[in-house]
Amino acid sequence: MLARRLADRIREQGPLPFDEFMQAALYDPDEGYFASGPLRSAREGDFLTSPEVSPLFGVTLARFVEAEAARIGADPVTVVDAGAGSGSLLRALFDAARVGIRAWAVEVSPAAREALRLFVPEAAVVEQMASVEPVRGVVLANELLDNLPVALAVRRGAGWVERLVGVGPGGLCWEEGPARPEVAAWAERHAGAVGEGGLVETQIAAGAWLRAMVRRLASGAVVVVDYGDTGAGLASRRAEGTLRTYRHHHLGPDPLAEPGGTDITVDVDFGALAAAAEGAGAAVEVTSQAVFLERWGLADLLACRRAEELALARDGDPMERLRVRSLVTGGEALLHPRGLGDFRVLVARR
Repeated sequence: MLARRLADRIREQGPLPFDEFMQAALYDPDEGYFASGPLRSAREGDFLTSPEVSPLFGVTLARFVEAEAARIGADPVTVVDAGAGSGSLLRALFDAARVGIRAWAVEVSPAAREALRLFVPEAAVVEQMASVEPVRGVVLANELLDNLPVALAVRRGAGWVERLVGVGPGGLCWEEGPARPEVAAWAERHAGAVGEGGLVETQIAAGAWLRAMVRRLASGAVVVVDYGDTGAGLASRRAEGTLRTYRHHHLGPDPLAEPGGTDITVDVDFGALAAAAEGAGAAVEVTSQAVFLERWGLADLLACRRAEELALARDGDPMERLRVRSLVTGGEALLHPRGLGDFRVLVARR
């Protein structure tokens, strides 16, 4: 069991920084949550992302890709889906795009890679981003960065300590120890006002990932879509932190309870991400998902589908009407202000 292996390592080497624990719990090649087991982003899995909620997400992103292709003069344009999951995003984007696309699907999960090869045979499916050539086009990261490892900084007095993973009589447990310099520096720069005992997920790996993607762009854009916030909107949640687990579409147990058995996720700090992308030379814009999708035509797509449903209600096939109604309902969910519409979208262009 992964828990036993981690406990043995801690007994030999001392408490484990949480980012190292999270890396093992999610990505251990034998027992990690994403690197083993079934496809996770499915109705019978643990969570759904926007592309599974509605194909109109991918259809709308196709309009963005077309605009980027025109801006940089790329035909075909490269599209990289990082953390491609079920393939729902790429499939809808391929079917809707009016420009030639050379696609890469990057996915650590063997089950997801198998599904991708069947569902999106046009795409080159690879396990690591290192296999992808320099990009002239668009890199998409939909609900990827919330799963990148984070270190946990806790405010103590005027400074910071780290929340670590230790071993107690009952198994894995939380401990505190001195903060590594890079963890304390990230917290000082990005955490904002945090009271005594406040918890901050220091998202060093997410910033490094985004800087690497920006530098990989010959020209084009990186698009990050995730739950999170910037500034005061995120700082207000930092008394308890945002670390949580998911299983079967519901909140799961403590992250230490079943390493490898649950999703582990945090709210993404888009202010820190914007700073990372700008530092790598990108022009950055952050909006809500609702604003982004409406800008690229989702409202118009929904208006057309509603008119189609109305016509079908008068004298059409009832089953076709239900199909169109399902598209409308799913598309509306993408814009809901207390749900997916309140996700953030960061676009970093070169």
